[in-house]
Amino acid sequence: MKLHGVAAALAVAGSCAFAGAAERLDYPIKNASFASARATGGFWFDRLETNRVSTLATDWAKCAETPRIANLTNAAARALGTFSGTPFDDSDVYKVMEGTAYVLAQHPDEELGHKLDWLIGQVAKAQEPDGYLYSARTLGFNLSAPDRKAWSVAMMGPVRWSNLSNSHELYNLGHMIEAAVARFEASGKTDFLDVARRAADLMCRTFGNGPTQIKETAGHQEVELALAKLYRATGERKYLDLAKFFLDMRGRKDLRTTWGADRQDHEPVVEQKTAIGHAVRAGYMYCGMADVAALTGDRSYQEAIDRIWEDVVGGQLYLTGGIGARQGFNHPKYGQMWEAFNGAYDLPNDSGESYLETCAAIANMLWNDRMFRAKGDAKYIDVLERTLYNGFLSGISLSGDEFFYPNPLASKGGYKRSKWFGCSCCPVNDVRFIPQVPSMAYASKKGVVYWNLFVEGEATISYNDDAAGGFVRVRQKTDYPWSGRAELVVLEPGPGASQDWSAAVALKVRIPGWARGRPVPSDLYVQTSPSSASDVSLSVNGERVAAKVGDDGYVTIERKWKVGDKVVLDLPMPVKRIRSNEKVAADRGRLAVERGPIVYCAEGFDNGGKAYGAVLPADSTFEDTTVSIGDKTFPALKASNGLVLIPYFLWGNREPGNELQVWFAEKPQM
Repeated sequence: MKLHGVAAALAVAGSCAFAGAAERLDYPIKNASFASARATGGFWFDRLETNRVSTLATDWAKCAETPRIANLTNAAARALGTFSGTPFDDSDVYKVMEGTAYVLAQHPDEELGHKLDWLIGQVAKAQEPDGYLYSARTLGFNLSAPDRKAWSVAMMGPVRWSNLSNSHELYNLGHMIEAAVARFEASGKTDFLDVARRAADLMCRTFGNGPTQIKETAGHQEVELALAKLYRATGERKYLDLAKFFLDMRGRKDLRTTWGADRQDHEPVVEQKTAIGHAVRAGYMYCGMADVAALTGDRSYQEAIDRIWEDVVGGQLYLTGGIGARQGFNHPKYGQMWEAFNGAYDLPNDSGESYLETCAAIANMLWNDRMFRAKGDAKYIDVLERTLYNGFLSGISLSGDEFFYPNPLASKGGYKRSKWFGCSCCPVNDVRFIPQVPSMAYASKKGVVYWNLFVEGEATISYNDDAAGGFVRVRQKTDYPWSGRAELVVLEPGPGASQDWSAAVALKVRIPGWARGRPVPSDLYVQTSPSSASDVSLSVNGERVAAKVGDDGYVTIERKWKVGDKVVLDLPMPVKRIRSNEKVAADRGRLAVERGPIVYCAEGFDNGGKAYGAVLPADSTFEDTTVSIGDKTFPALKASNGLVLIPYFLWGNREPGNELQVWFAEKPQM
């Protein structure tokens, strides 16, 4: 693996590209650079290639076929009256641009690079002279046009920033900023970053505590975490201050008219104790709070999201890692909610009743990644991994061009993937998240390297920020998640190291919760026959290492590492039955099936068209089998009563609209 130019420099220097960055507060732990970490084979190589070849191409095409890109090019030309679609559609384009930047960092492509350059140029022209960027308003969005849907009209106020509870002006800018920072980190080019800075400077002038500034916040959170990224990329403290201002304005009934719990605006963020309201908005807000906590040292922010995280994993997390149980309901205290958390143990499974948006799964993973980088505890990676292999991947077809918006755990039939959606946030969110997975496999702080995810590939990892030779390149070989064996080999030291290089580094090897008898870090789900860490095998250069798991969920190996050293981890993967907490009414009297990190399900296609309501007694045994989907073969299970089970993320890839069941009755239901 060779990196060139700025990408190579960033692989070594990390993402803080401005002088003085090392002295600033930030997360104590950082992930490997996305420019230096990549999959080279196995499960994730296939998924990243599908994302690059199919999902990215599909998203570009759909943004061109629908008026999404045209809205921006028309805004660039100031073609008044030509806006079509929904005001938040700009954000879909920005997410595709972000995903493109990640893909180009790992897989240079001249034609794709030119497309991105062209579109950045169009976005720059669409930006108004003072930095404002919102194509719907620039093009004169007609509130009274006969084809305008009421909910779309409700998103626009008469002037800038006049309807922030619905307008998505700040949400769009947040995704634009994220794309611009990704472009900068991937290429070193500042063209898009300049657009982001002009927009952020306008926000800094417009919002704040000054006598002429607007004391308001964003209806749909996203801009907060984006401003934190812009602060890291530029060193401009005002962007971080604005991120904190937007968060501090939430729930401030003494300063503004608040919007209620559906938008997490019912009380100040540092006083919130439970996850409530729209799950995607909430997840993005918790990410922003984590960033502000890390970058400012404000403990009240970290303490708040610690409480909320415990609430989620203790009663509002699905077995698949999904969050956001209900599409629409009337909360007895807070009123109408949409796509939202509904309190502890309310976890319905059926399509049409449950929700579990793909974007919410992504927000959950981004939040848990930040919690890990703040705390260094493997429990956060356990939640991330569970979501990654189940509640997230189910949202994308194997072909990469069809998508689920909600991800139910049961269906009587008729539910299937779509090529696109009117609100198509999920397909474009997928395309920007998948390229980041290899960088999450490793993390480090001074003197310590974390091995978090089991992804076949290579990465350059920093382990000593201030010394030559403080970087090492490693290669991982694994068939995970189908096998629990993973090998990590030290390939070479970083630049500046001598030929007889060695380094004293603590390697922390994550032992997943599922391999230690704890599927989630709470009592929400338990294995009926718990696994034990004593069954885990770990060796260095063929010599067995005691797999003593610390309180942080890692086995720590301390030694002087040399080129050629090999660590082998072997995690047994027996089939496990899972029982939920008795307080979860939807799962009472039922058991689920897992193997390693994978949740299994029954699909009608394999079971004579019937799966919903399937019975699987607690004493069932299982034998290995396979299923074929397209030109690929995947592991499956056949139960002693004849029921065939497949990995949950694979359902709906053959005959669409099949019945589905994840939680199985132990005996026939009356």
